[in-house]
Amino acid sequence: MDIQNLLEKTLPGLGYELVDFELTAQGTLRVFIDKEGGITVDDCAAVSNHLSRLFTVEDVDYKNLEISSPGLDRPLKKAADFVRFAGQEAKIKTRLPIEGQKNFIGRIEGCDGAAVTLSYEGKTAAIALDNIDRARLKPEFKF
Repeated sequence: MDIQNLLEKTLPGLGYELVDFELTAQGTLRVFIDKEGGITVDDCAAVSNHLSRLFTVEDVDYKNLEISSPGLDRPLKKAADFVRFAGQEAKIKTRLPIEGQKNFIGRIEGCDGAAVTLSYEGKTAAIALDNIDRARLKPEFKF
């Protein structure tokens, strides 16, 4: 069974977004979820209970199941993530350099579905989604 497909079909029906998941060599399945307003311990427990039953029925092989929020430095994976978090700061690492640079920290200006517009150091870059190796929100703390 394709775990990603199973999670992408199940979680939205429960009111959650699949941010990411990983299956470790030791058999731990970590599922990172999100929703508007953030994730609580009760959300993690509810999803854990539901997925445990679903994985038993679907015969998904794992030893431990961990459900978590993505944290303040949430990974950005899809075009919809960049649209949702427009106006916030992000760290982006590209696969191929753009003007000799692979690491960017800047403000997400928007996303047209094919590229992210990022303003950084007084410049603006259009970074193709397929050139992004890793992207995460950069937490901003205001005092």
